[in-house]
Amino acid sequence: MRKLLPLIGTSSGSHPGGRSAMTCRFRCGDACFHEVPNTSSNEYVGDVIAGALSRRSMMRAAAVVTVAAAGAGAVGAAQAPQAAAAPAAGPASAAASVAARRKNKGARGLRFAPVAPNTADAVTVPEGYRQNVVIRWGEPILRGAPAFDPERQTAKAQAGQFGYNCDFLALLPLRGERNRQLLVANHEYTDEILMFRGYDSANPTREQAEIAWAAHGLSAVVVEEDRRSGKLTAVSRHRLNRRVTATTEFRLTGPAAGSDLVKTSADPTGTKVLGTLNNCSGGVTPWGTTLHGEENFNQYFANSSRATDKRYGIGTGATERKWERFDKRFDVAQEPNEVHRFGYVVEFDPYDPTSTPRKHTALGRFKHEAATVRLTHDGRPVVYSGDDERFDYFYKFVGSKRMRHGSSRAVREHNLSLLSEGTLYVAKLTGDSPAIEIDGTGKLPGDGEFDGSGEWIPLATATAKGAVSHVPGMSAEEVFVFTRLAGDKVGATKMDRPEDIEPNPVTGKVYVALTNNSARGVGANAKADEANPRNANKHGHVLELTERWNRPESTRFAWSLFLVAGDPEDPATYFAGFPKDGVSAISCPDNVAFDPYGNLWISTDGSALGSHDGLFGVATRGERRGELKQFLTVPKGAETCGPIIQDRRVLVAVQHPGEVDGASVEEPASTWPDGPGTYVRPAVVAVWRADGCDIGV
Repeated sequence: MRKLLPLIGTSSGSHPGGRSAMTCRFRCGDACFHEVPNTSSNEYVGDVIAGALSRRSMMRAAAVVTVAAAGAGAVGAAQAPQAAAAPAAGPASAAASVAARRKNKGARGLRFAPVAPNTADAVTVPEGYRQNVVIRWGEPILRGAPAFDPERQTAKAQAGQFGYNCDFLALLPLRGERNRQLLVANHEYTDEILMFRGYDSANPTREQAEIAWAAHGLSAVVVEEDRRSGKLTAVSRHRLNRRVTATTEFRLTGPAAGSDLVKTSADPTGTKVLGTLNNCSGGVTPWGTTLHGEENFNQYFANSSRATDKRYGIGTGATERKWERFDKRFDVAQEPNEVHRFGYVVEFDPYDPTSTPRKHTALGRFKHEAATVRLTHDGRPVVYSGDDERFDYFYKFVGSKRMRHGSSRAVREHNLSLLSEGTLYVAKLTGDSPAIEIDGTGKLPGDGEFDGSGEWIPLATATAKGAVSHVPGMSAEEVFVFTRLAGDKVGATKMDRPEDIEPNPVTGKVYVALTNNSARGVGANAKADEANPRNANKHGHVLELTERWNRPESTRFAWSLFLVAGDPEDPATYFAGFPKDGVSAISCPDNVAFDPYGNLWISTDGSALGSHDGLFGVATRGERRGELKQFLTVPKGAETCGPIIQDRRVLVAVQHPGEVDGASVEEPASTWPDGPGTYVRPAVVAVWRADGCDIGV
């Protein structure tokens, strides 16, 4: 189960994790090859947690029951040309599936034979499971949209078709329509080299730029379940289907709306923004809307010379896509405030196709990865979000208004205002042991503990009457627009790329995925120690936070290391104390989700272990806490995104398949999902058990 593979068609060793140079170019603008934006002297979380890993390795044998290694799993059918590759071991009878579950006992919800690491150009699933492609890039979802023709793409057509490169996914109930649900997906970024035959990156055309604008944003599309087979398929041209693009009008809300910092020549009011860019992970609100985090927005803006822009990684020259040639709003030299209108959490009402999406400035401006909601005991929203950058921070927003129940227009309008008033906080972590005892040698600290405490530091509070800054030297408007600088000033703890943050709906504990940090231990940056020998941290880790009294509005929390990713045979890895001969190898945790039993599911981005990225489930409580099993792998060059874990179905977004250095339309690196002779297409995939029973039981 832990067999590792040589790097095959994934990336060069110079790139962080296992990500390709091509992915770095188009998704984040080569962020990891630029100077680290955070040059503050704040404490680095690697120093805080140093010493914990070796200590846990020594203690785990006494802490858990020894178990046998899990089965090796199934290897994908790499050459299958059909839309959805067959399950690894071929058709399996219900009896065989039951036998496999008995053989692979695990935590409830995780009783499946783990998939072995592999480099198959397919979605590989466990024995006894089936899959299908729900929807692909370019499939028409709006009335009047044409069928996808990759050789005759137009911006008008793409604006009515499913967008490119999904990340976050949500499945919402659809009342009155049996066996149907409403799928919401964001479209993080475009890869023009894989979209257009003969693409000239030095001289893109206006039409190519406008197609890319239309391929960004969000999609809402109704999907229907075939109860007999388990397939989930898109319902084209449904009245609720919708596309939101880089040119859709948005409403800017909250304390920074109308500020001089966000006014432009096209919008002197500072309240109307065209489009949303680089939407990464997100969340579903208790009042029925979806949230989407604008992440690597910096890469779309050219010709900056300001220090505030440098802190956000905005470049001084031309951009990769060169959109500034076709719309001056992407040129900071011509339109300096347009960039201040991106980097927010977007709220989208999928049940109202006429609604105007909102950008909530009260949740701060940074590279948002995720926006997950939890309610306080009196019904106020708490939103967690990470800033996906090396050495940056994670945040939470505590609302001051209570959610109302009901479906009237007045109730919905009230609930859509919940994220405009409240307090924005940033996290500071403190270790329980004196810093002098964390000497980098792996020596245990005197208290023999490996956890710590933390506090939420208030940055600013927004009310109906105005906003108040809690950061000396910064106005409230400045805090909400230049949130990273506010975090620097109050001494927030530097993290290794905080990505998805999710509260466990069963236990209330909060889990933070930290993907990796290629700059760790390099130059003057904080260094690792022997207990965690991971300078240029390739594999990442997961933190577990417990809010004081398990109340999300608390300003104090406890934290501990839950997972430290990598090869289980590496002494620096840790799986919540579970014996490492019984877990799957994992690298670069990214998106997270929970199943009905409270198990944490982790999708990966840029595995540095030589195998393709995948989806993993891990128990968070009980005697099997830390038992981690791989559920699926994705095709060559792809990233696993947007996991949804339902009782009887798992959904993932297969993002950027075939995005391998040197690949192009003419020389594809992947033939997924439709086989040789077709364009490689990002898509959403559904997986279910062949016998129709619940996942992993």
